Amino acid sequence: MNWLLVALGAAVGAPLRYLTDRAVQARHDSVFPWGTFTVNAGACLLLGALAGTALAGAGSSRLGLFLGTGLCGALSTYSTFSYETLRLAERGRSLLAAANVLASVLVGLGAVHLGSQVARQLFA
Repeated sequence: MNWLLVALGAAVGAPLRYLTDRAVQARHDSVFPWGTFTVNAGACLLLGALAGTALAGAGSSRLGLFLGTGLCGALSTYSTFSYETLRLAERGRSLLAAANVLASVLVGLGAVHLGSQVARQLFA
């Protein structure tokens, strides 16, 4: 049954990633991959909140499988991040490629931390 929870979460996360990426990117006239950046930051925030909820003793393993492994796993995308960063570098946009790497890591870590802290405070 666990695999079904993961599959259902992924079935929500993958289209959500695609639709969010397209909506965000359509609003930016830039070669910077804002859509991927946004979905990855959102997935980090949600995963941090789930971790904080679990650390506070309020989360369930089923919720973790559905939202954490399934939804966040399909929502976030390391492969697309890597590909888009490589494309920026190959097109002579090395500064933007470096900014994408640095900003993605820092924002991702910050979002996980923020989500975890907020959830711990709410469920403590």
